[in-house]
Amino acid sequence: MKSQKQSSTLARLRSYMGKKGVLMPFSITFSVLGNILGMLPFVCVWLIIRALFTQDLAASGSDIVRYAWWAFGFSILFILCYFTSLMLSHLAAFRLERNLRYEAMQRAVRMPLGFFTRNTTGKMRKVIDDNAGIVHTFVAHQLPDLAGGLTVFVATLVLMFVFDWRLGLACLVPLLIAFAQFYRMMGKDYGATMQQYMTSLEAMNTEAVEYVRGIPVVKVFQQTVYSFKRLYDSIMAYNKWVKEYAASMCKAMSIYTVAINGFAFLLVPAAIILILIGGSWQEITLNLIFYVLITPFFGQCIMKLMYVVDGYRQAGEAVGRIEALTDERQQLQTPRPLTMPDTYDICFKQVSFRYDDASKEALSDVDLSIPQGKTVALVGASGSGKTTLARLIARFWDAGSGKVTIGGVDVKQLHPDELMRHISFVFQNTELFKTSIRENILYGKPDAAPGEIDRAVELAQCRDIIGKLPAGIDTKIGTEGIYLSGGEQQRIALARAFLKDAPIVLLDEATAFA
Repeated sequence: MKSQKQSSTLARLRSYMGKKGVLMPFSITFSVLGNILGMLPFVCVWLIIRALFTQDLAASGSDIVRYAWWAFGFSILFILCYFTSLMLSHLAAFRLERNLRYEAMQRAVRMPLGFFTRNTTGKMRKVIDDNAGIVHTFVAHQLPDLAGGLTVFVATLVLMFVFDWRLGLACLVPLLIAFAQFYRMMGKDYGATMQQYMTSLEAMNTEAVEYVRGIPVVKVFQQTVYSFKRLYDSIMAYNKWVKEYAASMCKAMSIYTVAINGFAFLLVPAAIILILIGGSWQEITLNLIFYVLITPFFGQCIMKLMYVVDGYRQAGEAVGRIEALTDERQQLQTPRPLTMPDTYDICFKQVSFRYDDASKEALSDVDLSIPQGKTVALVGASGSGKTTLARLIARFWDAGSGKVTIGGVDVKQLHPDELMRHISFVFQNTELFKTSIRENILYGKPDAAPGEIDRAVELAQCRDIIGKLPAGIDTKIGTEGIYLSGGEQQRIALARAFLKDAPIVLLDEATAFA
């Protein structure tokens, strides 16, 4: 997606709609037409009232029936246009949401493995799912509402001055007050406010997901939510922000609500004055009734506009957050990748590395040589850099200074995909997919023969584990109450690594569940 950071929100959204983007102009057209048709039944009601005022009942009967049928017909057409508009906008919104998620996941798989240690699965799920939902809502509902709302607003404003410009002027007073408060609430600082809101909400949701996943540990040690400090702090920060924001908006929102619902307080005195100075009481009363019927549209239009402005900014923030999460600048760069060497000696030459959010280096001027075919165990205190050292070999990140080489070739010159084809990595906290054990093992080598799978199972000493399961190696993990312990999961991961048969095997905390 080219230059999306600098393009408008609408242009960025349009780029994700693909071919379905052509539906949005039609959706907006039907929304405009539908909103105009939605006003006409109120005009018909006024015509019925006028007929009752100006004609005797016998003469007005046929007119009343005709106007009633008109109102019914306009209402049906309004429903059809409204439904068509929503159907078209939803088709575009669903495609946009699908493409946004797909693009995010496509970019995620190109991220270095270190990216996934910095970003929890809870955070990634909330950022992608929630923000894609926000964008969907804006395109499916609020974007068509914008065109329809503006059309109704302009049409109502014109009708106000066509029927009686004097009563129209009376309507302008509360309208101007309402717009002043609207600008106050949605002014230049609103963008920063929404960004703060989204950040605060995202932090709370992310920590809530992580807390739910840690409930077994919390219950075992008889702790409460207060013991999960990050979640508690995020809830309190969100609570504080919401209270402050609500307090800051209270006065403006109160004045706006009174003004937008206060047309009658000015219309009735204005109508009385016009009658007292010689106006036709019948004509002015009829016009007053018309104004009472149409002025509520102003409130609806302004509220729609408020929600659309809010939705527009939220949609821009949402797309930005998804794109920022998997920013291509975070990807490891390999300008001119080399092929994997034939030898696999591993060397660290004065390697230093610091994590993004750390104040001190995790590794400093490390020199290490591991000959091909040798088994080396790294032993040290917690936090001494053992895991970091192993992950630099697999190029989770690039070293800050110095070089990590395999077969004499700097790993920075090896494409991450090529590098991972020659490395098996078994993590301390193993992740297995909710599918059969066979399919989990086959991720190491999808085209493996049954004999190769059996050999990998034997090497990882998984035979006893598999033998206890109801469907053996075809048992699906996570279904019908079947779960594996941490040690059993690590054995399955070892079988997967053995099946891959990579020349370099990295074990992170290999005895963690022994």
